[in-house]
Amino acid sequence: MIPVASGVRVWIATGHTDMRRGMRGLALQVQEGLGRDPFAGDVYVFRGRNGSLIKAIWHDGIGLSLYAKRLDRGRFIWPQTVDGAVPLTPAQMGYLLEGIDWRNPQQTWRPQAAG
Repeated sequence: MIPVASGVRVWIATGHTDMRRGMRGLALQVQEGLGRDPFAGDVYVFRGRNGSLIKAIWHDGIGLSLYAKRLDRGRFIWPQTVDGAVPLTPAQMGYLLEGIDWRNPQQTWRPQAAG
């Protein structure tokens, strides 16, 4: 899990991104495509065309980090809009990284009371 502090803002870059891009290419996309500062401390998450790979960049005040995750099965849930960025909470990002629908997470079971 990415160690994101509670005050850090998380943004999903809508649409799909060329996953051959590295730190510099994604930082440039944040700057030019989203009109934001990639070095301001926010996390930016990008998804490839087929939906099974995401990359996130984050400047933690010391340096820029690049994180990547590929799902073995399924696809990452992504917003329908094609331009801009959608804000997430750090908790929603945790769901996203686990392949869970971050828009409406559902508890699938409840532990039974010991009896």
